Amino acid sequence: MSAHMKFVPLTAALMFAFAASTQAQSQHAHHDDARVPSDAHTAHAHGAHGSHHGYGQPAAKPSAHADHAGMDHSAHAGMDHSGMDHAAAGHAAPAHADMQHGTAPAPDARPPADHVPPPPPTLDIGHLTHAQMDAVMGMNDNARFGRFMLDRLEYVEGGATAWSAQAWYGGDSNRVHFRSEGQRKDGTLEHADAELLWSHAIAPFWDSQLGIRRDFGEGPGRTWAAFGVQGLAPYWFELAATAYVGEQGRTALRVEADYELLLTQRLVLQPRFELNAYGKDDPARRIGSGLSDAEAGLRLRYEIRREFAPYVGVEWSSGFGRTADFARADGHDVTDVRWVAGVRVWF
Repeated sequence: MSAHMKFVPLTAALMFAFAASTQAQSQHAHHDDARVPSDAHTAHAHGAHGSHHGYGQPAAKPSAHADHAGMDHSAHAGMDHSGMDHAAAGHAAPAHADMQHGTAPAPDARPPADHVPPPPPTLDIGHLTHAQMDAVMGMNDNARFGRFMLDRLEYVEGGATAWSAQAWYGGDSNRVHFRSEGQRKDGTLEHADAELLWSHAIAPFWDSQLGIRRDFGEGPGRTWAAFGVQGLAPYWFELAATAYVGEQGRTALRVEADYELLLTQRLVLQPRFELNAYGKDDPARRIGSGLSDAEAGLRLRYEIRREFAPYVGVEWSSGFGRTADFARADGHDVTDVRWVAGVRVWF
Protein backbone atom coordinates (compact mmCIF):
# COMPACT_ATOMS: atom_id res chain seq x y z
CA MET A 1 0.00 0.00 0.00
CA SER A 2 1.40 3.39 -0.92
CA ALA A 3 2.30 5.95 1.72
CA HIS A 4 -0.58 8.14 0.55
CA MET A 5 -3.12 5.37 1.18
CA LYS A 6 -1.70 4.78 4.71
CA PHE A 7 -1.96 8.49 5.56
CA VAL A 8 -5.69 8.75 4.80
CA PRO A 9 -6.90 6.29 7.51
CA LEU A 10 -4.55 7.88 10.04
CA THR A 11 -5.92 11.34 9.28
CA ALA A 12 -9.50 10.10 9.57
CA ALA A 13 -8.79 8.46 12.93
CA LEU A 14 -7.28 11.69 14.34
CA MET A 15 -10.26 13.78 13.17
CA PHE A 16 -12.74 11.30 14.74
CA ALA A 17 -10.85 11.40 18.07
CA PHE A 18 -10.79 15.24 18.06
CA ALA A 19 -14.54 15.47 17.35
CA ALA A 20 -15.35 12.97 20.14
CA SER A 21 -13.24 14.95 22.61
CA THR A 22 -14.97 18.24 21.70
CA GLN A 23 -18.46 16.71 22.10
CA ALA A 24 -17.58 15.26 25.51
CA GLN A 25 -16.37 18.66 26.80
CA SER A 26 -19.53 20.37 25.53
CA GLN A 27 -21.78 17.80 27.25
CA HIS A 28 -19.75 18.05 30.46
CA ALA A 29 -20.21 21.85 30.53
CA HIS A 30 -23.95 21.37 29.93
CA HIS A 31 -24.02 18.93 32.86
CA ASP A 32 -22.45 21.57 35.19
CA ASP A 33 -24.96 24.21 34.05
CA ALA A 34 -27.87 21.87 34.82
CA ARG A 35 -26.52 21.15 38.33
CA VAL A 36 -26.23 24.85 39.32
CA PRO A 37 -29.43 26.69 38.25
CA SER A 38 -29.26 30.40 37.51
CA ASP A 39 -30.42 33.03 40.06
CA ALA A 40 -33.52 33.78 38.02
CA HIS A 41 -34.50 30.11 37.92
CA THR A 42 -33.90 29.76 41.67
CA ALA A 43 -36.03 32.81 42.42
CA HIS A 44 -38.82 31.51 40.20
CA ALA A 45 -38.68 28.11 41.89
CA HIS A 46 -38.92 29.75 45.36
CA GLY A 47 -41.87 31.87 44.33
CA ALA A 48 -43.69 28.93 42.81
CA HIS A 49 -43.17 26.86 45.95
CA GLY A 50 -44.50 29.54 48.25
CA SER A 51 -47.48 30.17 45.99
CA HIS A 52 -48.29 26.49 45.79
CA HIS A 53 -48.35 25.87 49.52
CA GLY A 54 -49.89 29.23 50.37
CA TYR A 55 -48.52 29.30 53.91
CA GLY A 56 -46.80 32.65 53.59
CA GLN A 57 -43.49 31.05 54.70
CA PRO A 58 -40.14 30.88 52.88
CA ALA A 59 -39.87 27.86 50.57
CA ALA A 60 -37.45 25.03 51.31
CA LYS A 61 -33.96 25.39 49.86
CA PRO A 62 -33.61 23.64 46.47
CA SER A 63 -31.78 20.31 46.67
CA ALA A 64 -28.21 20.17 45.46
CA HIS A 65 -29.26 17.20 43.34
CA ALA A 66 -30.75 18.94 40.26
CA ASP A 67 -33.13 17.45 37.75
CA HIS A 68 -31.11 15.57 35.07
CA ALA A 69 -34.07 14.22 33.13
CA GLY A 70 -33.40 16.46 30.14
CA MET A 71 -29.64 15.73 29.93
CA ASP A 72 -27.90 13.65 27.33
CA HIS A 73 -26.00 10.84 29.12
CA SER A 74 -24.90 9.06 25.98
CA ALA A 75 -21.33 10.19 26.45
CA HIS A 76 -21.25 8.50 29.85
CA ALA A 77 -22.70 5.21 28.74
CA GLY A 78 -19.36 3.48 28.90
CA MET A 79 -18.24 4.91 32.18
CA ASP A 80 -17.94 2.73 35.26
CA HIS A 81 -19.65 4.37 38.23
CA SER A 82 -19.32 1.46 40.61
CA GLY A 83 -16.38 2.94 42.45
CA MET A 84 -17.77 6.43 42.88
CA ASP A 85 -19.03 7.79 46.23
CA HIS A 86 -22.33 9.31 45.22
CA ALA A 87 -23.04 10.65 48.72
CA ALA A 88 -19.74 12.53 48.76
CA ALA A 89 -20.43 13.89 45.30
CA GLY A 90 -23.69 15.42 46.45
CA HIS A 91 -25.92 12.93 44.54
CA ALA A 92 -27.59 11.43 47.62
CA ALA A 93 -31.36 11.15 47.53
CA PRO A 94 -33.11 14.25 48.94
CA ALA A 95 -34.30 13.99 52.54
CA HIS A 96 -38.01 14.74 52.21
CA ALA A 97 -38.45 14.51 55.97
CA ASP A 98 -36.42 17.74 56.39
CA MET A 99 -38.44 19.77 53.89
CA GLN A 100 -40.84 22.43 55.20
CA HIS A 101 -44.39 21.97 53.98
CA GLY A 102 -46.18 24.39 56.40
CA THR A 103 -46.96 24.57 60.10
CA ALA A 104 -47.46 21.35 61.99
CA PRO A 105 -51.09 20.70 62.98
CA ALA A 106 -52.14 22.12 66.36
CA PRO A 107 -52.34 19.69 69.26
CA ASP A 108 -55.70 18.42 70.34
CA ALA A 109 -57.37 21.35 72.19
CA ARG A 110 -60.33 19.38 73.44
CA PRO A 111 -60.99 19.41 77.20
CA PRO A 112 -59.75 16.45 79.22
CA ALA A 113 -61.91 13.36 79.56
CA ASP A 114 -62.81 14.17 83.20
CA HIS A 115 -64.05 17.71 82.34
CA VAL A 116 -67.59 18.38 83.55
CA PRO A 117 -69.36 21.01 81.44
CA PRO A 118 -71.65 23.55 83.14
CA PRO A 119 -75.37 22.90 82.97
CA PRO A 120 -77.19 24.48 80.03
CA PRO A 121 -79.11 27.73 80.69
CA THR A 122 -82.64 27.18 81.91
CA LEU A 123 -83.91 30.79 81.85
CA ASP A 124 -85.50 31.79 78.57
CA ILE A 125 -84.90 35.55 78.45
CA GLY A 126 -86.67 36.14 75.15
CA HIS A 127 -86.97 39.55 73.54
CA LEU A 128 -86.23 42.53 75.81
CA THR A 129 -86.99 46.19 75.35
CA HIS A 130 -84.21 48.72 75.96
CA ALA A 131 -85.66 49.59 79.36
CA GLN A 132 -85.79 45.91 80.36
CA MET A 133 -82.25 45.32 79.12
CA ASP A 134 -81.02 48.30 81.17
CA ALA A 135 -82.71 46.89 84.26
CA VAL A 136 -81.34 43.35 83.77
CA MET A 137 -77.77 44.26 82.77
CA GLY A 138 -77.32 47.54 84.62
CA MET A 139 -75.85 49.20 81.51
CA ASN A 140 -78.09 52.21 80.95
CA ASP A 141 -76.09 54.75 78.93
CA ASN A 142 -78.98 57.21 79.14
CA ALA A 143 -79.43 57.16 82.90
CA ARG A 144 -80.35 60.43 84.61
CA PHE A 145 -78.45 61.53 87.69
CA GLY A 146 -77.67 64.75 89.48
CA ARG A 147 -75.45 66.48 92.03
CA PHE A 148 -75.49 69.50 94.30
CA MET A 149 -72.17 71.08 95.33
CA LEU A 150 -71.64 73.92 97.74
CA ASP A 151 -68.11 74.60 96.59
CA ARG A 152 -67.56 77.51 98.96
CA LEU A 153 -69.54 78.50 102.01
CA GLU A 154 -67.16 80.72 103.94
CA TYR A 155 -66.69 83.44 106.46
CA VAL A 156 -64.67 86.34 105.07
CA GLU A 157 -62.42 88.48 107.22
CA GLY A 158 -64.30 91.68 108.00
CA GLY A 159 -67.66 90.07 108.78
CA ALA A 160 -68.93 89.00 105.35
CA THR A 161 -70.34 85.65 104.27
CA ALA A 162 -69.75 84.37 100.72
CA TRP A 163 -70.90 81.37 98.74
CA SER A 164 -70.42 79.62 95.42
CA ALA A 165 -72.76 76.75 94.57
CA GLN A 166 -73.79 74.70 91.57
CA ALA A 167 -76.16 71.85 90.81
CA TRP A 168 -77.00 69.81 87.74
CA TYR A 169 -79.28 67.04 86.62
CA GLY A 170 -79.37 65.00 83.40
CA GLY A 171 -77.44 62.47 81.36
CA ASP A 172 -73.98 62.33 79.84
CA SER A 173 -74.90 64.49 76.83
CA ASN A 174 -77.50 66.94 78.09
CA ARG A 175 -78.03 68.45 81.53
CA VAL A 176 -79.79 71.26 83.30
CA HIS A 177 -77.13 73.27 85.13
CA PHE A 178 -77.62 75.81 87.92
CA ARG A 179 -74.91 77.94 89.51
CA SER A 180 -74.80 80.91 91.84
CA GLU A 181 -72.32 83.02 93.78
CA GLY A 182 -72.49 86.12 95.97
CA GLN A 183 -71.61 87.86 99.19
CA ARG A 184 -73.61 89.21 102.12
CA LYS A 185 -72.38 91.62 104.81
CA ASP A 186 -74.09 93.28 107.75
CA GLY A 187 -77.44 91.89 106.71
CA THR A 188 -77.18 93.37 103.23
CA LEU A 189 -76.76 91.45 100.01
CA GLU A 190 -73.80 93.21 98.40
CA HIS A 191 -73.77 91.31 95.11
CA ALA A 192 -75.04 87.99 93.82
CA ASP A 193 -76.03 86.25 90.61
CA ALA A 194 -77.81 83.05 89.58
CA GLU A 195 -77.64 81.22 86.25
CA LEU A 196 -79.84 78.53 84.76
CA LEU A 197 -78.18 76.81 81.79
CA TRP A 198 -78.68 73.97 79.38
CA SER A 199 -75.38 72.09 79.14
CA HIS A 200 -74.60 69.95 76.08
CA ALA A 201 -71.51 67.75 75.59
CA ILE A 202 -69.52 68.87 72.54
CA ALA A 203 -66.24 66.99 73.13
CA PRO A 204 -64.71 64.69 75.76
CA PHE A 205 -64.68 66.66 79.05
CA TRP A 206 -66.21 69.77 77.44
CA ASP A 207 -69.78 71.17 77.45
CA SER A 208 -71.38 74.10 75.71
CA GLN A 209 -73.82 76.10 77.82
CA LEU A 210 -76.80 78.27 76.94
CA GLY A 211 -79.22 79.97 79.31
CA ILE A 212 -79.99 83.05 81.39
CA ARG A 213 -78.36 84.95 84.27
CA ARG A 214 -79.92 87.24 86.84
CA ASP A 215 -77.97 89.76 88.95
CA PHE A 216 -79.07 90.75 92.47
CA GLY A 217 -77.75 93.00 95.21
CA GLU A 218 -77.02 96.71 95.33
CA GLY A 219 -78.58 98.63 92.49
CA PRO A 220 -81.16 97.48 89.97
CA GLY A 221 -81.32 93.85 88.93
CA ARG A 222 -80.04 92.85 85.51
CA THR A 223 -80.99 89.96 83.24
CA TRP A 224 -78.61 88.47 80.69
CA ALA A 225 -78.65 85.83 77.99
CA ALA A 226 -75.69 83.53 78.63
CA PHE A 227 -73.67 81.24 76.38
CA GLY A 228 -70.26 79.69 76.91
CA VAL A 229 -68.16 76.57 77.48
CA GLN A 230 -67.06 74.66 80.56
CA GLY A 231 -64.73 71.69 80.89
CA LEU A 232 -61.50 70.09 81.90
CA ALA A 233 -58.41 71.48 80.17
CA PRO A 234 -55.08 69.62 79.83
CA TYR A 235 -53.22 69.12 83.12
CA TRP A 236 -56.60 68.95 84.94
CA PHE A 237 -57.50 72.64 85.01
CA GLU A 238 -61.21 73.31 85.43
CA LEU A 239 -62.16 76.15 83.08
CA ALA A 240 -65.35 78.07 82.37
CA ALA A 241 -65.79 81.01 79.98
CA THR A 242 -69.21 82.61 79.60
CA ALA A 243 -70.33 85.60 77.53
CA TYR A 244 -73.46 87.60 78.36
CA VAL A 245 -75.76 89.91 76.41
CA GLY A 246 -78.14 92.10 78.40
CA GLU A 247 -80.64 94.89 78.05
CA GLN A 248 -79.74 98.21 76.39
CA GLY A 249 -76.82 96.67 74.57
CA ARG A 250 -74.92 95.59 77.66
CA THR A 251 -72.35 92.84 77.29
CA ALA A 252 -70.16 91.00 79.77
CA LEU A 253 -67.58 88.22 80.01
CA ARG A 254 -66.59 85.97 82.91
CA VAL A 255 -63.64 83.58 82.97
CA GLU A 256 -63.03 81.16 85.84
CA ALA A 257 -60.24 78.66 86.46
CA ASP A 258 -59.28 76.41 89.35
CA TYR A 259 -57.01 73.48 90.02
CA GLU A 260 -56.86 70.82 92.73
CA LEU A 261 -53.45 69.73 93.99
CA LEU A 262 -53.55 66.59 96.15
CA LEU A 263 -50.92 66.91 98.87
CA THR A 264 -52.20 63.70 100.44
CA GLN A 265 -55.26 61.56 99.87
CA ARG A 266 -57.25 63.94 102.10
CA LEU A 267 -55.34 67.23 102.08
CA VAL A 268 -56.08 69.27 98.93
CA LEU A 269 -54.71 72.67 97.90
CA GLN A 270 -57.00 74.57 95.51
CA PRO A 271 -55.89 77.75 93.69
CA ARG A 272 -58.69 79.70 91.99
CA PHE A 273 -58.95 82.70 89.63
CA GLU A 274 -61.90 84.73 88.32
CA LEU A 275 -62.08 87.70 85.95
CA ASN A 276 -65.03 89.91 84.91
CA ALA A 277 -65.27 92.40 82.06
CA TYR A 278 -68.11 94.59 80.76
CA GLY A 279 -68.85 96.27 77.48
CA LYS A 280 -70.21 99.55 78.88
CA ASP A 281 -70.49 101.49 82.13
CA ASP A 282 -73.33 100.69 84.55
CA PRO A 283 -73.11 103.46 87.18
CA ALA A 284 -76.26 102.25 88.94
CA ARG A 285 -74.44 99.03 89.88
CA ARG A 286 -71.05 100.75 90.24
CA ILE A 287 -69.54 98.83 87.36
CA GLY A 288 -67.22 100.32 84.73
CA SER A 289 -66.51 99.25 81.17
CA GLY A 290 -63.50 97.14 80.22
CA LEU A 291 -61.76 94.92 82.74
CA SER A 292 -63.87 95.41 85.84
CA ASP A 293 -62.55 93.17 88.63
CA ALA A 294 -60.48 90.07 89.35
CA GLU A 295 -60.12 87.62 92.22
CA ALA A 296 -57.42 85.09 93.06
CA GLY A 297 -57.60 82.70 96.00
CA LEU A 298 -55.77 79.82 97.60
CA ARG A 299 -57.63 77.38 99.87
CA LEU A 300 -56.39 74.35 101.77
CA ARG A 301 -59.07 71.78 102.69
CA TYR A 302 -59.09 68.55 104.61
CA GLU A 303 -61.58 65.97 103.33
CA ILE A 304 -62.99 64.25 106.40
CA ARG A 305 -65.12 62.55 103.81
CA ARG A 306 -65.10 63.23 100.09
CA GLU A 307 -68.48 64.89 100.53
CA PHE A 308 -67.45 67.08 103.47
CA ALA A 309 -64.28 69.13 103.81
CA PRO A 310 -63.52 72.19 106.00
CA TYR A 311 -60.90 74.61 104.67
CA VAL A 312 -58.94 77.80 105.33
CA GLY A 313 -57.46 80.15 102.79
CA VAL A 314 -56.62 83.61 101.58
CA GLU A 315 -58.19 85.65 98.77
CA TRP A 316 -57.05 88.70 96.86
CA SER A 317 -59.46 90.96 94.94
CA SER A 318 -59.09 94.17 93.00
CA GLY A 319 -61.09 96.56 90.83
CA PHE A 320 -59.83 98.13 87.62
CA GLY A 321 -60.61 101.12 85.44
CA ARG A 322 -63.95 102.80 85.97
CA THR A 323 -64.97 100.17 88.53
CA ALA A 324 -61.99 101.19 90.67
CA ASP A 325 -63.03 104.83 90.30
CA PHE A 326 -66.53 104.02 91.56
CA ALA A 327 -65.03 102.19 94.57
CA ARG A 328 -62.82 105.16 95.51
CA ALA A 329 -65.74 107.53 95.18
CA ASP A 330 -67.80 105.36 97.58
CA GLY A 331 -64.94 105.16 100.11
CA HIS A 332 -64.14 101.45 99.49
CA ASP A 333 -60.75 99.86 99.05
CA VAL A 334 -59.81 99.12 95.44
CA THR A 335 -57.55 96.18 96.37
CA ASP A 336 -58.15 93.88 99.32
CA VAL A 337 -56.57 90.73 100.79
CA ARG A 338 -58.70 88.70 103.22
CA TRP A 339 -58.50 85.48 105.18
CA VAL A 340 -61.35 83.02 104.69
CA ALA A 341 -62.56 79.89 106.45
CA GLY A 342 -65.39 77.66 105.39
CA VAL A 343 -66.67 74.27 104.35
CA ARG A 344 -67.13 72.41 101.08
CA VAL A 345 -70.11 70.04 100.80
CA TRP A 346 -71.57 67.99 97.96
CA PHE A 347 -74.07 65.17 97.54
